[in-house]
Amino acid sequence: MEDYIYLIIAQTGTRPARFFRFITKKPYNHVSLSGDVTLSEMYSFCRTYRRFPLPATFNKETVGQGTLGKFGFIPCEIYRIPVTPGQKSEYNRIIRHFANNRSVYSYNLLGLLAVYFNIEWNRRKSFVCSQFVAYTMEKIGIPLEKPACLYKPDDFRNFPGASLIYSGELNSFYYDVQSAPPPKRNQIAR
Repeated sequence: MEDYIYLIIAQTGTRPARFFRFITKKPYNHVSLSGDVTLSEMYSFCRTYRRFPLPATFNKETVGQGTLGKFGFIPCEIYRIPVTPGQKSEYNRIIRHFANNRSVYSYNLLGLLAVYFNIEWNRRKSFVCSQFVAYTMEKIGIPLEKPACLYKPDDFRNFPGASLIYSGELNSFYYDVQSAPPPKRNQIAR
Protein backbone atom coordinates (compact mmCIF):
# COMPACT_ATOMS: atom_id res chain seq x y z
CA MET A 1 0.00 0.00 0.00
CA GLU A 2 1.40 3.37 -1.02
CA ASP A 3 0.88 6.73 0.62
CA TYR A 4 2.25 10.18 -0.15
CA ILE A 5 4.00 13.18 1.34
CA TYR A 6 3.67 16.53 -0.44
CA LEU A 7 6.27 19.21 -1.07
CA ILE A 8 4.95 22.73 -1.49
CA ILE A 9 7.49 25.08 -3.08
CA ALA A 10 6.31 28.69 -3.08
CA GLN A 11 7.16 32.37 -3.36
CA THR A 12 5.18 34.37 -0.80
CA GLY A 13 6.08 37.94 -1.65
CA THR A 14 7.44 38.95 1.76
CA ARG A 15 10.40 41.34 1.67
CA PRO A 16 12.88 38.57 2.61
CA ALA A 17 11.36 36.26 -0.03
CA ARG A 18 11.64 38.95 -2.70
CA PHE A 19 15.24 39.61 -1.62
CA PHE A 20 16.11 35.89 -1.83
CA ARG A 21 14.48 35.68 -5.24
CA PHE A 22 16.58 38.63 -6.43
CA ILE A 23 19.79 37.02 -5.07
CA THR A 24 19.12 33.43 -6.15
CA LYS A 25 17.30 34.18 -9.42
CA LYS A 26 15.03 31.22 -8.61
CA PRO A 27 11.22 31.41 -8.89
CA TYR A 28 10.56 29.89 -5.46
CA ASN A 29 12.30 30.47 -2.15
CA HIS A 30 10.25 28.55 0.42
CA VAL A 31 9.39 24.89 0.87
CA SER A 32 6.90 23.18 3.19
CA LEU A 33 5.74 19.64 3.84
CA SER A 34 2.24 18.24 4.05
CA GLY A 35 1.01 14.76 4.82
CA ASP A 36 -2.15 15.16 2.76
CA VAL A 37 -3.16 16.59 -0.61
CA THR A 38 -5.64 19.01 0.96
CA LEU A 39 -2.68 20.88 2.48
CA SER A 40 -4.73 21.28 5.65
CA GLU A 41 -1.50 20.82 7.58
CA MET A 42 1.68 22.27 6.12
CA TYR A 43 4.89 22.47 8.12
CA SER A 44 8.12 24.35 7.73
CA PHE A 45 10.67 26.57 9.41
CA CYS A 46 9.43 30.10 8.91
CA ARG A 47 8.41 33.29 10.65
CA THR A 48 6.27 32.94 13.75
CA TYR A 49 4.45 36.27 13.39
CA ARG A 50 2.98 37.59 10.18
CA ARG A 51 4.39 41.11 10.51
CA PHE A 52 7.97 40.22 11.51
CA PRO A 53 10.55 37.92 9.89
CA LEU A 54 11.97 37.03 13.31
CA PRO A 55 11.52 35.16 15.52
CA ALA A 56 11.18 32.13 13.32
CA THR A 57 11.07 28.43 14.11
CA PHE A 58 9.10 25.28 13.25
CA ASN A 59 5.53 26.30 12.41
CA LYS A 60 2.31 24.91 11.05
CA GLU A 61 1.35 26.96 8.00
CA THR A 62 -2.26 27.42 6.97
CA VAL A 63 -3.30 28.79 3.59
CA GLY A 64 -5.29 31.98 4.12
CA GLN A 65 -3.78 32.64 7.56
CA GLY A 66 -0.58 34.16 8.91
CA THR A 67 2.00 34.99 6.29
CA LEU A 68 0.15 32.88 3.72
CA GLY A 69 -2.98 34.94 4.42
CA LYS A 70 -1.19 38.17 3.65
CA PHE A 71 -0.91 37.45 -0.06
CA GLY A 72 -3.76 36.77 -2.46
CA PHE A 73 -1.42 35.40 -5.10
CA ILE A 74 1.26 32.87 -4.09
CA PRO A 75 2.97 31.13 -7.02
CA CYS A 76 3.79 27.52 -6.18
CA GLU A 77 4.54 24.03 -7.34
CA ILE A 78 3.27 20.99 -5.47
CA TYR A 79 4.99 17.62 -5.70
CA ARG A 80 4.02 14.27 -4.26
CA ILE A 81 6.46 11.65 -3.07
CA PRO A 82 5.34 8.05 -2.62
CA VAL A 83 6.13 6.60 0.81
CA THR A 84 5.47 3.32 2.57
CA PRO A 85 3.12 3.16 5.56
CA GLY A 86 6.21 2.89 7.78
CA GLN A 87 7.71 6.04 6.25
CA LYS A 88 4.40 7.88 6.64
CA SER A 89 4.24 6.83 10.28
CA GLU A 90 7.80 8.07 10.83
CA TYR A 91 6.93 11.35 9.06
CA ASN A 92 4.02 11.84 11.48
CA ARG A 93 6.29 11.05 14.44
CA ILE A 94 8.87 13.62 13.30
CA ILE A 95 6.21 16.31 12.81
CA ARG A 96 4.82 15.58 16.31
CA HIS A 97 8.34 15.80 17.74
CA PHE A 98 8.97 19.21 16.18
CA ALA A 99 5.50 20.46 17.18
CA ASN A 100 5.95 19.31 20.78
CA ASN A 101 9.49 20.72 21.03
CA ARG A 102 9.31 23.81 18.85
CA SER A 103 10.65 26.06 21.63
CA VAL A 104 14.06 24.34 21.46
CA TYR A 105 14.38 24.90 17.71
CA SER A 106 15.27 28.09 15.90
CA TYR A 107 15.57 29.43 12.39
CA ASN A 108 19.07 28.91 11.02
CA LEU A 109 19.70 32.52 10.04
CA LEU A 110 23.46 31.95 9.75
CA GLY A 111 22.74 28.81 7.78
CA LEU A 112 21.22 30.90 5.00
CA LEU A 113 24.70 32.18 4.17
CA ALA A 114 26.23 28.71 4.44
CA VAL A 115 23.60 27.26 2.08
CA TYR A 116 24.04 30.14 -0.37
CA PHE A 117 27.82 29.62 -0.46
CA ASN A 118 27.44 25.81 -0.49
CA ILE A 119 29.24 25.40 2.84
CA GLU A 120 28.31 22.28 4.76
CA TRP A 121 27.38 23.39 8.28
CA ASN A 122 25.04 21.34 10.44
CA ARG A 123 23.36 22.99 13.39
CA ARG A 124 21.46 20.46 15.50
CA LYS A 125 18.54 22.62 16.59
CA SER A 126 18.45 25.21 13.80
CA PHE A 127 17.01 24.84 10.32
CA VAL A 128 15.95 26.87 7.33
CA CYS A 129 12.89 25.57 5.49
CA SER A 130 14.81 23.50 2.95
CA GLN A 131 17.11 21.97 5.57
CA PHE A 132 14.10 20.90 7.62
CA VAL A 133 12.44 19.28 4.59
CA ALA A 134 15.65 17.47 3.56
CA TYR A 135 16.29 16.38 7.17
CA THR A 136 12.75 14.95 7.39
CA MET A 137 13.10 13.13 4.07
CA GLU A 138 16.39 11.60 5.19
CA LYS A 139 14.99 10.56 8.59
CA ILE A 140 12.04 8.73 7.01
CA GLY A 141 14.41 6.80 4.75
CA ILE A 142 14.36 8.73 1.49
CA PRO A 143 17.96 9.00 0.24
CA LEU A 144 19.36 12.46 -0.37
CA GLU A 145 21.75 13.42 -3.13
CA LYS A 146 23.74 15.74 -0.85
CA PRO A 147 23.86 16.66 2.85
CA ALA A 148 20.52 17.96 4.19
CA CYS A 149 22.16 21.22 5.30
CA LEU A 150 22.98 22.10 1.66
CA TYR A 151 19.44 21.85 0.27
CA LYS A 152 17.79 24.93 -1.21
CA PRO A 153 14.05 25.17 -1.98
CA ASP A 154 14.73 24.96 -5.72
CA ASP A 155 16.48 21.58 -5.25
CA PHE A 156 13.12 19.97 -4.45
CA ARG A 157 11.84 20.76 -7.95
CA ASN A 158 14.04 17.87 -9.14
CA PHE A 159 13.86 15.67 -6.06
CA PRO A 160 14.16 11.97 -6.97
CA GLY A 161 10.80 10.22 -6.91
CA ALA A 162 8.80 13.47 -6.67
CA SER A 163 6.02 14.01 -9.20
CA LEU A 164 4.70 17.46 -10.03
CA ILE A 165 0.94 17.47 -9.43
CA TYR A 166 0.27 21.21 -9.60
CA SER A 167 1.88 24.39 -10.84
CA GLY A 168 0.03 27.63 -10.30
CA GLU A 169 -1.39 29.64 -7.42
CA LEU A 170 -1.46 28.20 -3.88
CA ASN A 171 -4.74 29.74 -2.73
CA SER A 172 -6.54 28.47 -5.84
CA PHE A 173 -5.24 24.93 -5.35
CA TYR A 174 -6.08 24.91 -1.65
CA TYR A 175 -9.64 26.19 -2.02
CA ASP A 176 -10.34 23.96 -5.04
CA VAL A 177 -9.19 20.89 -3.11
CA GLN A 178 -11.08 21.93 0.03
CA SER A 179 -14.35 22.12 -1.91
CA ALA A 180 -13.77 18.82 -3.69
CA PRO A 181 -14.91 15.51 -2.20
CA PRO A 182 -12.14 13.81 -0.21
CA PRO A 183 -9.89 11.65 -2.41
CA LYS A 184 -10.13 7.88 -2.10
CA ARG A 185 -7.20 6.18 -0.39
CA ASN A 186 -4.20 5.98 -2.72
CA GLN A 187 -5.77 8.41 -5.17
CA ILE A 188 -4.78 12.00 -5.86
CA ALA A 189 -7.44 14.71 -6.00
CA ARG A 190 -6.05 16.32 -9.16
